[in-house]
Parts: sequence; structure tokens; C-alpha cells
Amino acid sequence: MRHLLFATTMLSAVACGSAAFAQSPLDLNQPLVGKQAGTFMIRLRAIGVIPEDNSSSINGFPGARVNVTDQAAPEVDFSYFLTDNIAFELIAASTRHELSATIPNPPLGKVDVGSAWVLPPTLTVQYHFMPHSAFSPYIGAGVTVAFFYGTSPAGGAVTHFSVGNNVGPAIQAGFDYNLTGHWFFNFDVKQIFLNADAHVDALGTTLHAHTALDPLVVGTGIGYRF
Repeated sequence: MRHLLFATTMLSAVACGSAAFAQSPLDLNQPLVGKQAGTFMIRLRAIGVIPEDNSSSINGFPGARVNVTDQAAPEVDFSYFLTDNIAFELIAASTRHELSATIPNPPLGKVDVGSAWVLPPTLTVQYHFMPHSAFSPYIGAGVTVAFFYGTSPAGGAVTHFSVGNNVGPAIQAGFDYNLTGHWFFNFDVKQIFLNADAHVDALGTTLHAHTALDPLVVGTGIGYRF
């Protein structure tokens, strides 16, 4: 599944890039602009969000685990270069995930809980190596604030559930490649350390579920430096 998600992300990025370049064709003779203090960069990426679901638990069910599906989605990010090397980046994306529980004791197997949307704006501070070269890698660290909304219970035994908002640290690594003029190709990986707590109304009682989502976010796309 995760290999399929990664392939979907790559293909989506190619489609996004093709659409953008169709609107503004590349002129390969334009001089490279690199990265400079006081400039902005906007990127359009296709991302794959891969929750790791570490340290799951459901009260009253020993050994139970929470499962959250992977998802692919478009993402927009904005960067401002404070210096040639140091930039602030803010990403904006929203993904919908299916939630389920695996309950071995008593042996209930996999139980569908429902679906939820998450909006996780992430702000990072980045250090860009070789900002004036065509190939410019970077590393970054920051914080994610996750807002969960649009929950939809699976029905049947599950009549309602909610997921609490949360905050967690994020780290990233990636690179920009200055294709021509102001156009850049980008590849980016973020590891977000994020817990999620849910309350589920099922079988006439309210259950509390916890999981360390810790999603890995892999993205690729194009950027334009103003």
C-alpha cells in the first residue's frame, strides 16, 4: 500500500508540473536566480501522508490497536528567505483518513470506526545549503498544529466519534533544483511527531483510543521564486 501511495504521489507531481508548465512554458535559456534574502518562494507539491500508528491503545481492550490509512493529496507551501540560507516555510494541506481498530481480546478482529479530515499547518525554520547553486539541499525543524474535523462514523455499532486537536514537533529534509529562471523542482520529506486521542461511542459506551500517529510526509513538486 505504501509503495502504491508513493507512486501515486510521484505521478501526481508530474501531472501538477505539466499543468503549471503548460500555463508558463520553461525557457531553458533563462539565467538561474538561486535563493536570496528578502524573496518569497511558493511551491505546489503532491504529498503522501503515511501515519505510523505507534503506541496505540483502546481502554478496556488489552492489545487493541488503532489503524489510520495512508493518503495522497495536493499541498501548497510558502517560504520567506530571511537570509540567503535561512528561510521560514508554512505548508497548507488537508487529508481525509479512514480509522479502524484491531481488537484481539475479545477477538473482534478489525472494526471500522469511520473517517476524519485533518488540517495540519506546519511552520518550519530551514537552513538552505548552497543557495546560489542549481542544486540546493536544506534541513528544517518546526511545529505542527493538527486540527481534526469532518468526522463521519462508520455506522452500525459506532454511532459517534471525535478526535482532539493536538500539537507536535516536525523535522524535515529536502532539496530544490533551479530548473531555469525562477522555476524550481522540489523534493521534501517531513517527519511529524503527533499524538491523537479519540472518543468513540459504540455498543452503548464511550471508548477512549490513543495513537501516536507520527506521520511521514513525502512530497515532490514545483516551485516559483518571486
